[in-house]
Amino acid sequence: MSVDELKTLARGLRVDIVRMIEAAGSGHPGGSLSVVDILAALYTRVLRHRPEEPGWPERDRFLLSKGHACPALYAVLAHCGYFPKEKLSTLRRLDSPLQGHPDRLRLPGVEASTGSLGLGLSIGIGMALAAKLDKKGFHTWCVLGDGEMQEGQVWEAAMAAPQLKLGNLSMIADLNGGQIDGPVAEVMDLEPLSDKLKAFRWDVRVIDGHDFKQILDALEWAAAAKDRPAAILAKTVKGKGVSFMEGVIDWHGKAPNKDEADRAVREIESA
Repeated sequence: MSVDELKTLARGLRVDIVRMIEAAGSGHPGGSLSVVDILAALYTRVLRHRPEEPGWPERDRFLLSKGHACPALYAVLAHCGYFPKEKLSTLRRLDSPLQGHPDRLRLPGVEASTGSLGLGLSIGIGMALAAKLDKKGFHTWCVLGDGEMQEGQVWEAAMAAPQLKLGNLSMIADLNGGQIDGPVAEVMDLEPLSDKLKAFRWDVRVIDGHDFKQILDALEWAAAAKDRPAAILAKTVKGKGVSFMEGVIDWHGKAPNKDEADRAVREIESA
């Protein structure tokens, strides 16, 4: 899939995200729209996976630690063929496999039930360490939110991964600058984040999380790591692609009504 094709795919995924949250009447559009470019590139160009065989032992593992952004993951999984796209409209229904946070017992392609913030990187360490001990070749990827990275357990895990020499583990931080209580820098500033991770002995690359060339280059760089884990710090825009959502904290966890969703879709499709 070329960069132009990825851009087209991302527009379609953004429409899916808006429509499924509109149908549910609740959800998290801001962080779903900020991370979807990264997931589109990862799943179509880098991640080794088999939608027809979700439990393939040699598959790469993916963890969406910021589980509230699951509409982005569900849209990508549907595109890849893990389940029919028609199911997207069942987001957050009681009988649906598409819960408000990912549920590994309900949905093929979900590696861990996430959304209790701060846990994903620790789960990823377990998976990466298991691969190393079992001499398996799969890579583990973990996407965290910047608000989530205020959790202390993230930093315990960040300290452990280099100590264990987990070059088969990569962290992707979706740095959209906002969390439910306000701007990340005002709630609990993470900066200088790159310097902190380097001090913990991570290899670090900072990118524009909406530039597909930078995303692909960084993913390939991280996948080639050997003895140290890699961290991709992706600068993104909360609500990317929808002008009235971009950078607006209120859209962290608010569903658009029909008029707002129609406007959002028009903007996305005309971009």
